[in-house]
Amino acid sequence: MTASPEQITALAAELTALLGERGVTTELRGREKASLDGAKMSPILAEQLPLGLADIVAFPTNAEQIAQTVAAAVRHGVSVTPRGKGTGNYGQAIPLEGGLVLDMSKARAVVEVGEGYLVAEAGASMVAIEQAARETGQQILMYPSTAQSSIGGFLSGGSGGTGSIKHGSNMSGRYVLALDVVHASPTAELTHVEGEAAQPYVHTYGTAGIIARATIALEPVQEWVGFYASFPSFDEATSVIRQIGWLDPTPRLVSADLPRISDALPDDPAIPKGRASLRAILDPSTVVAATALVESAGGRVEDVREGPQATVKISMLSYNHPIEWLQKSTPETYFHVEVSGAALVERLDEVHEVYPGAMLHIEAQRDHPIGMLAAPYVSADEVYAGYDRLTAIGVHFHSPHQWFVDHEVERTKALAASTDPDGLLNPGKIPFGETVPTGVKWA
Repeated sequence: MTASPEQITALAAELTALLGERGVTTELRGREKASLDGAKMSPILAEQLPLGLADIVAFPTNAEQIAQTVAAAVRHGVSVTPRGKGTGNYGQAIPLEGGLVLDMSKARAVVEVGEGYLVAEAGASMVAIEQAARETGQQILMYPSTAQSSIGGFLSGGSGGTGSIKHGSNMSGRYVLALDVVHASPTAELTHVEGEAAQPYVHTYGTAGIIARATIALEPVQEWVGFYASFPSFDEATSVIRQIGWLDPTPRLVSADLPRISDALPDDPAIPKGRASLRAILDPSTVVAATALVESAGGRVEDVREGPQATVKISMLSYNHPIEWLQKSTPETYFHVEVSGAALVERLDEVHEVYPGAMLHIEAQRDHPIGMLAAPYVSADEVYAGYDRLTAIGVHFHSPHQWFVDHEVERTKALAASTDPDGLLNPGKIPFGETVPTGVKWA
């Protein structure tokens, strides 16, 4: 439902009175900037850009203003698309039907840190949250590979990251303790939900309620080191990645790449050219064991680095990031598919045969490895055709080439029916029947 110019003008006047002149923009440049995220990483989505353009952008500075802004939009019948730092890769933050983009990056206060928990507003960066936790002798359970992203964006659109080897996804129920959310109501209210009642708002893109403030779990702080190793071949690196991931205390991260992808990463003497790279964030007490595993597989340890900056740097070279560096390193267009399962190690050659020229970036996880399978892009149909081939060799996959909610879809629909009866919250993101593109599958 597209808002009329009269609706946008009336909403702009109300929001300017609420947030001030600098808290609202209807200028084209600002609207364009707020209408993009990392979707261009997918060549399938990039072919469809621009997917939508905001009519107005608002910048509330705290949770209460977030609620008041949503309430104003609802009163004027204007749709609301929530936005954190815009680092998501699947178009979740693109306003498909225009309307208001609710940019929460200025609502960034860490409100409270207590024993075992931290309360932060939606725009607080994961780096700031981790630092606040460490000042009290604690740490967050996990954070996304894009460490500067916001807690609201991570909970609304992310799924895991650095620390997930031990703690699983942010949908597991261990990470989120409580949320203050905003429903599509004409009254300015924050709704507090705890425990199981908070989970339906996680990884559902704000379609059933927008996260304005979050309470997440903490654990006692650990010291971490950045561990770099290299191998003559990727087979040797993958032969030990699971064992390193199973070390006790559990590593925060273990990643590995083929030489072609490693060579595309930022220059670093610990990532030598022409060799497969393995990078890990380890408890210092496990470095000796990790070194033994590396050397037993024919590899060598390149460096061990101390300090938070060293470990954040490794985080920024994990998950989607190596594929982004690969894309930047060549004029050829690459796509990727998110993959998981023991077959990534046990049937690696077959995995690489699914797409011509395919290359796997792999991550250790507690139950089974996960990764990003990248290959030169030919067409959307060719990408989709590979999904059945992945399934046939025992590889689970998730398509990063769609913007629809794909977690607990029926639960999300049922909740949104009561919390967003007019369909104003991030419209177009809940799949209904034929709106799901052919070939897009979930596993």
